[in-house]
Amino acid sequence: MEREHSRHHADIQHRAETSAALVLRGIALNFVLAIVKFAGGILGGTYALIADGVESLLDVFSSALVWAGFRVAARPPDEDHPYGHGKAEPLAAMAVGLVIFGAAVWIAVHAVREIITPHRSPHWATLPLLAGIVAVKWWFSRRMARAGEAEGSTGLGAEAWHHYSDALTSAAAFVGIAIAVTCGEGYEAADDWAALIACGVIVFNGVTIFHRALGDVMDTAVPLAFENEVRAVAGAVAGVRGIDKCRVRKSGLSHLVDIHVEVNPRLSVYDGHEIAHAVKDALIHSVLRISDVSVHIEPSHE
Repeated sequence: MEREHSRHHADIQHRAETSAALVLRGIALNFVLAIVKFAGGILGGTYALIADGVESLLDVFSSALVWAGFRVAARPPDEDHPYGHGKAEPLAAMAVGLVIFGAAVWIAVHAVREIITPHRSPHWATLPLLAGIVAVKWWFSRRMARAGEAEGSTGLGAEAWHHYSDALTSAAAFVGIAIAVTCGEGYEAADDWAALIACGVIVFNGVTIFHRALGDVMDTAVPLAFENEVRAVAGAVAGVRGIDKCRVRKSGLSHLVDIHVEVNPRLSVYDGHEIAHAVKDALIHSVLRISDVSVHIEPSHE
């Protein structure tokens, strides 16, 4: 049994390290894009692109938090953390949600300032630059979202939303600059208005990410469909007559289960103990990514 736990925690560690490597690639991408956006914003005379560059720098910081969260989550259980360090992952996701919210407020404040301050129209050459940025960020956000779904990772899901938010602000800047360039005089602040409108969606994304991560930290119940899968696996074990209670909580990249199974009330303590072990083995060996199970034996009602 100890060997099986070690194998399972090694799998969690591998998935956490793989996720951390993907986040590192996102950090490198954001750093390069921040430089490109600053250069394009300064040379093209558009605040929306400069604000987008600032957000990319914030992305580097928040992604570093997520990376650190995965590195901590990859650590095996120890004396002080018998259930592992999985909570570090949703805590990092909560930090990302706060950074996204702060970035949206910062961009909104400065966009308003630019709207009320007369300035020249942005240069048309910023449009193809923004189109490329949107395409790259959208592609990377989709890649990270798929990885988050495959790994059941709140942190990767938060990172995917963050990259998507970046693509959204860039797309808004593209639309605003296109209006400013096409319509000419009197529409110089169109890109600033676009950035301001995009902030509303960014705030929504930030709140969504924070709420989802908070649910993991607060041990919110898993979806009923997942609980039913746990019940089905446990109920299929020989000797189990029924499932009384079943509580499942997410812990980073895995789940912890507390389950009450009903058995023949005339069984010996030894036989009941064997069934409990069989239930635990079945759940840990299942595809449900369960790292630990607490099984309580209850007498069935005949």
